Amino acid sequence: MDSNLKTNAGLEPQPPLPIRNLHNFIYCPRLFYYQWVENIFQENADTVEGSHIHNRVNQPSRLQDPKELKDFNLPEGAKVRSLRLESGKLGLVGVVDIIEEGPNGTVLIDYKKGSARRDDKGERLVKEPDAVQVVAQAMLLREHGIEIKEAFVYYAEDKRRVPVDISEERIKECVIKIAEAKALAVAGRCPPPLKDDPRCLYCSAYPICLPNESAFWQSPDNTEDSDEIKRAPRPDNDEGEVLIVQTPGAQVGQKGGQIVVSVKGEIVRKLPAQQVRAVYLYGAVQMTAQAAHSFLEDNVDVSFFAPSGRFLGLLRGLPASGIDARRGQYRLFDERGICLKIASEMIRAKIHNQRVMLMRNGEPAERVLTQMAELRDKAAEADTMNTLLGIEGMAAALYFENFGGMLKNKEDFMFDFLSRNRRPPRDAVNALLSMGYSMLCKELTGICHAVGLDPFLGVMHQPRYGRPALALDIMEEFRPLIADSVAVSLINRGELNKNDFLFSSAGVHLNEQGRRAFWESYNRRMDTEISHPQFEYKMSYRRMLEVQARQMWRFVRGEAQGYIGFTTR
Repeated sequence: MDSNLKTNAGLEPQPPLPIRNLHNFIYCPRLFYYQWVENIFQENADTVEGSHIHNRVNQPSRLQDPKELKDFNLPEGAKVRSLRLESGKLGLVGVVDIIEEGPNGTVLIDYKKGSARRDDKGERLVKEPDAVQVVAQAMLLREHGIEIKEAFVYYAEDKRRVPVDISEERIKECVIKIAEAKALAVAGRCPPPLKDDPRCLYCSAYPICLPNESAFWQSPDNTEDSDEIKRAPRPDNDEGEVLIVQTPGAQVGQKGGQIVVSVKGEIVRKLPAQQVRAVYLYGAVQMTAQAAHSFLEDNVDVSFFAPSGRFLGLLRGLPASGIDARRGQYRLFDERGICLKIASEMIRAKIHNQRVMLMRNGEPAERVLTQMAELRDKAAEADTMNTLLGIEGMAAALYFENFGGMLKNKEDFMFDFLSRNRRPPRDAVNALLSMGYSMLCKELTGICHAVGLDPFLGVMHQPRYGRPALALDIMEEFRPLIADSVAVSLINRGELNKNDFLFSSAGVHLNEQGRRAFWESYNRRMDTEISHPQFEYKMSYRRMLEVQARQMWRFVRGEAQGYIGFTTR
């Protein structure tokens, strides 16, 4: 096997293949490509449990020098845990859970959650990905002068060891699999998803892979399988709390596994670090270096806002590698025809959703609904970007002319709505709309980063002044359904009054009390479950944003024919 297999660029040798990724390759080549080539990883309950199972063997045994391994002799019964080895000749790197000295020689043991597979007679057998992983570990140990006599996988659910065949025949088969995995990585093309395979049900990458959805987006005209897409791609680790801090002078710190919020040295709130899903900081709020490190390590986004609610920026760890997506994005979004096609679909979906909002919450004239429907259909057929933007502008003008009809609280003049205005908003309703749009922009900027897209290069909004253009593009179809809906709900429910706003020459903005009410309504809306227009399964708006971004991710990678905007009934 050629351990100097070159990368696509041909400039440097391919890095050694981690044995855990060889396990991925045997389980599913697409999972392997995501995790090794693109460094995209998604936790779920199974991976968390697997990590817990490995905690008992994750404390490395002390050795003087790895070079001494060739002369390393263990007395019978002795063990070495978490032994990391690398071989340039084999092109492999990996960690061996346990080697121990038994009466017949050195024994290799690998820990796995779950249970062994069973044959027709009920005998326990090692799963094939686990077996290949153990054979590769035995090869690494042999390379370092440690000959393995027996090998086992310990399955935590069965609480027993199952033997692994490490014969020369199995070693030859493993060498072939290593070469195949490396060749796939060099090819630089993600394999297609599995079809109707039970392995997908247990895969942590399911919310990223979206196997059935991917097949639909690849051939949207072929709808015969769409009825089978019933499982919502809902990650198991989507729980958690959003920590919102907006008191001037407050400090967010980390101490003993807890996130601590203090004001003038007095602790006002504590919560476990693992319970925090996101952090929003408004105005003059400080954050300690320890808290920042904790958030970065735990992949918790920290969003910064001006006191007015304007989104300023985001602290987050390194984004997903996503090099395939970014290359495709830079190439495709430089083509006017492709940009127009995607933008037309986004605006079509936006106008459709604006029309639905008017129908649900107001009593618009039939003439208005007819005009909105005509503009929606024209958007899909626009032949230039200027024509499309003109159609979008006419629809927006018509929509906001009738927006006031959705507001039920007519007794308070402060909620009279005449027109959309901004920079700064000059009335309470526009202040709510601006706040909602700022939050949506924040959400989608983070999601684009997370899925491996460049949020600053879009198809419709221009990439200037540091604007997250792609986030603003995807946001269009969700403006009416999320931001506008939150504003209408807050007013119609009577959850806000004049005391919740600041009125000044710099515009109208929510104060601290008003922002609390806004957040309650915003989070209610984001957690609301709605049906997907193509697949019909239900999921929250928060997760639907990611599904749309994942669809765009597939398009720029060449795995989808186009982009389908989100619409509701």
